[in-house]
Amino acid sequence: MKNFLQERLRKFETALDEAGVDGILVTNLTNIYYLTGFSGTNATLFISKKRRVFVTDARYTLIAKSVVTGFDLVETRDALTEVAKLIANDRLETIGFDSQVTYSFYQQMATVFADFELKSVTNFVETLRTIKDEVEVATIRHACSISDKAFMDVLDFIKPGQTTEMQVANFLDFRMREYGATGVSFETIAASGYRSAMPHGVASEKAIETGESLTMDFGCYYNHYVSDMTRTIHIGQVNDQEREIYDVVLRANKALIDKAQAGLSYADFDGIPRAVIEAAGYGANFTHGIGHGIGLDIHEEPFFGPTASGVLQAGMMVTDEPGIYLDGQYGVRIEDDLLITETGCEILTLAPKELIVI
Repeated sequence: MKNFLQERLRKFETALDEAGVDGILVTNLTNIYYLTGFSGTNATLFISKKRRVFVTDARYTLIAKSVVTGFDLVETRDALTEVAKLIANDRLETIGFDSQVTYSFYQQMATVFADFELKSVTNFVETLRTIKDEVEVATIRHACSISDKAFMDVLDFIKPGQTTEMQVANFLDFRMREYGATGVSFETIAASGYRSAMPHGVASEKAIETGESLTMDFGCYYNHYVSDMTRTIHIGQVNDQEREIYDVVLRANKALIDKAQAGLSYADFDGIPRAVIEAAGYGANFTHGIGHGIGLDIHEEPFFGPTASGVLQAGMMVTDEPGIYLDGQYGVRIEDDLLITETGCEILTLAPKELIVI
């Protein structure tokens, strides 16, 4: 793991020139974990080509000493002042900072770093995070395997007319923990019948009835990294229209898998499955983007949509989640996690997605 961390730091330092800064103050805790392996609740990094500084308070000093390597470790509750003292004679001019800091924090920086030019850097570390290394790929692959197993188990748990959406959500949450997850990566969605037409319908006390569809969108954290999958099943029976719509969504999902590879534009990534749905006459019922990046966050760069710019790169981990939603009736969504390669993609969510009727 330490070798991978050093490579991430090397890429960070190489990217400083492109960002037009001499050093960057990193305050986002997820980005700090990515760069150091430290997962406490209080830390600040300053990284330039001249020095690497890790600041935390006394609660985390011992943990930091055991985890963080290659940094000068400073124990204080006044991180900005200590960093300013350390770099006072480094002949730096421009200090970068995360554009997502609060206004009050920016005011503090402006006071403490009055002798420097402050420059907002948007998605600096987040862009580095889009390409996953071997450790990250292996971890996300395992997180996906946990979700896969939980899905297979929930099929036996559901009893039409008795089991509620909330019970399904709770079952998935706890079953993933039993398989080694440290938590859920977002609030589990379990939406049945007319409620499945809500793309992000939070689980309710509604009972799941015979003749309904049930969409389950869920994922877990494993060793800080996420999985994210969706499967839609039908309860008891399925009519011709439901079978047709399910087939359209599945074909859209597979069409993207067939074409996804390094070099594909973000707009085409969204457009390929969207074209399948539009050709079937349901374009107006596909109401969201095709997917997003996953990693340390459940939604991270890259993001996809008809107007998105950029191209896929090998090592990206992204979702493929087409859906059709008929207001007041039902909805279908199928979501997989994909690892982009130079020649195609690897499907990481391996739970069955052919039409399941229980």
